[in-house]
Amino acid sequence: MRKYLLIIVALLAMNFKTTAQTTHQNSGWLFLMNSTKFNDKWGMHFDFQVRTQDEWDGVRHVLIRPGITYFINKSSDVTLGYLYTPTFLRVAGAADNTFTEHRIWEQYIYKHKISSINVSHRVRLEQRFVEEQFSQRARYFLRFMVPLKKVDESFDEGFFAAVQNEVFLNVQNKDQVNGSLFDQNRAYGAAGYRFSPKVDVEVGYMNQSVNGRNNNTNNNIVQLALYTRF
Repeated sequence: MRKYLLIIVALLAMNFKTTAQTTHQNSGWLFLMNSTKFNDKWGMHFDFQVRTQDEWDGVRHVLIRPGITYFINKSSDVTLGYLYTPTFLRVAGAADNTFTEHRIWEQYIYKHKISSINVSHRVRLEQRFVEEQFSQRARYFLRFMVPLKKVDESFDEGFFAAVQNEVFLNVQNKDQVNGSLFDQNRAYGAAGYRFSPKVDVEVGYMNQSVNGRNNNTNNNIVQLALYTRF
């Protein structure tokens, strides 16, 4: 357990260039994710997100992310997917602007348990097509989900707590993004309820630290998430 906590601390320790200014924002994210198994080897991933502008002033992002999953075994799976997301920019003193990103992504997930704690590792590589620009980004995600009652084997119902962190790195054409290897970090803590082995609901707080070319952003996010598994 200690080594995973050290990983989180190391990821959180990554910070911005000290010369850049930081803009502070507040927003809300709605996150819906479904995982469906067709059989022992094949399944489907789908998530849908809506993210608000600063101070919850309308919609900033909509994300639609389907994928096809291959289950290597009970602990590991790989997914190939596509993402479509329009971004609606509102800047004071300027006309509203909208741009679209298309993304191909590949990921590997490994899950295991430490006592009654469920641990998930996810490595994702993204090929990002933003208007006429192309870049690649790597992401590493680590999540701990802790049932808030004694569990002998499987956790089928009840309250839980979750903590996670995800770091983003620009691995190709970083000059198209912010000129830096480090892109952003997302640290998150939540409380939730598992209604059945198929349905979780959670609400939590995320701190998103984004490394910009000239101006960094620190975003305080309230997230409502629904997870379904079929």
